Amino acid sequence: MLLAAAAGLVAGSVLTVVVHRLPRMMEDEWRRESTEDGAGHHASSGLTLATPRSHCPRCRQSIPWHGLIPLAGFALLRGRCARCRAPIPLRYPLMELLCAAGAAMCALRFGAGWPAAGAIALTWALVALAFIDLECRLLPDAITLPMLWAGIGFNLAGGFFAALPDAVLGAMAGYGVLWLVQRAYRRLRGREGLGSGDLKLTAMLGGWLGWEALPGIVFLASLGGIGAGLVQRGPFAFGPWLALAGWLALVAGDAGAEAGRFLFS
Repeated sequence: MLLAAAAGLVAGSVLTVVVHRLPRMMEDEWRRESTEDGAGHHASSGLTLATPRSHCPRCRQSIPWHGLIPLAGFALLRGRCARCRAPIPLRYPLMELLCAAGAAMCALRFGAGWPAAGAIALTWALVALAFIDLECRLLPDAITLPMLWAGIGFNLAGGFFAALPDAVLGAMAGYGVLWLVQRAYRRLRGREGLGSGDLKLTAMLGGWLGWEALPGIVFLASLGGIGAGLVQRGPFAFGPWLALAGWLALVAGDAGAEAGRFLFS
């Protein structure tokens, strides 16, 4: 558990870069495509996941080495840029804590071995997707699609989380059922109720956990979404609720599948 938590702190630090840069890299790609279509010239952010080195988005000052230490860096910098004193978003230490705690919980739940490694990877992906959706209302294909195939691959290799037929059916049902809901909502209300990223995230969870976990996941996520809708006017991010419900189903194991079977029946 301690090793998993330490790895989670490092992974959380790396994922803060992914959460900040990946949506902007996607915007650069969209702008390049619009330029090729004759829509004019658009400036690029010049960001990749590796370059430039971590810096303050406001003043562009590189972050000192001690500021890159997970958790401790935020405290040492007192939550502000060393140069311009702009506040550092709380999501940086929060993501590191969540990745560490989630990895430790997976190690406790599954013990040492491949199931724990897969569960930890899924946990980190869900944390990244949740924060990207909260900030940008996006669930990037660059994360959901590789992780969908990784889940099916894990279950193909050893049925660690679900039998292979259940995993394949889970991926199909996770996308297909919510696609029907999306289409029905659009026809009834004349606007989108679910984004395609939500469909792919649910398919990803189905590929990892099997179809029997999906009713419980969708039910819990819907409860969270209803609560968010009552508090927040207008559109809200559904991805974080799917991610949370999926992670709870992951660590619940057989209990989550039993709950899914009960809801499905």
